[in-house]
Amino acid sequence: MFGLSVLQDNIILTDQEFEQISALVYEHCGIDLHDGKKELVRSRLGKLLRQKEFSSFADYYKYVLSDSSKSALTELTDAISTNLTSFFRESQHFDFVSQTLLPELIGRKTGASRKIRCWSAGCSSGEEPYTIAITLLENLPQAGDWDIKILATDISSRVLQRASDGIYDAERVEPVPPAAKNRYLSKVRHNGQQMFQVSSALKKMIIFKYLNLMEPWPFRGPMDFIFCRNVMIYFDKPTQQKLVNRYWEVLDRGGYLFTGHSESLTGITHKFRYVQPTIYRKD
Repeated sequence: MFGLSVLQDNIILTDQEFEQISALVYEHCGIDLHDGKKELVRSRLGKLLRQKEFSSFADYYKYVLSDSSKSALTELTDAISTNLTSFFRESQHFDFVSQTLLPELIGRKTGASRKIRCWSAGCSSGEEPYTIAITLLENLPQAGDWDIKILATDISSRVLQRASDGIYDAERVEPVPPAAKNRYLSKVRHNGQQMFQVSSALKKMIIFKYLNLMEPWPFRGPMDFIFCRNVMIYFDKPTQQKLVNRYWEVLDRGGYLFTGHSESLTGITHKFRYVQPTIYRKD
């Protein structure tokens, strides 16, 4: 445990310890760590064990359970979370927003109702909500006359800080079209490197918040559209069904749910109308 001067480079994760950790994570945030994830858990949590000078997963598990502040559990979840994202990832969704969703909103929202509310659930390091903001500003006539708010949430406090900072290297911003890059990104020096920082025009549209999707949501909506992409792949079918139907409840009539390219609502009981692969509408 604490105080050991030398720790194993490869601490053994027994099947029983893996099952205990998996059950804890599932109860906390719904992530389904099936048997194929054992090596991922051993590798990622092994780094935490060495940093904190634990000699076994059993001792680390007891430590997480005993932490009444839940910060250790949050740290554990951070370590096993996969945060793969990019600007304009699965670009057909943003084409749909600009070509179909926005014209519909313009057609039915006038005067004081000119509000757009959307949610990036599982926003990771921020590229998705910033892309949504760019898409809205670039395709909404007189965007300045609209009240636009994008809620961006994630269970990882680590990536939320990166998202809030809004600073990315040149490779990360490569998918942003040149004209939009000139308008919404500026070159900065960060940690001795040339980076790109998102503009205040984008930042003021987005609210970044920690949120565990399995817990009560501190809002009721209505949302005009929800991006929940490449998040549900980590949940089992019962958890997916519960989540999808909660999305239905907070969406406005005519609202859309976007899922990831490897996700489907097949096998889930829900009220959404299928529009096209990975796009569903609340009629």
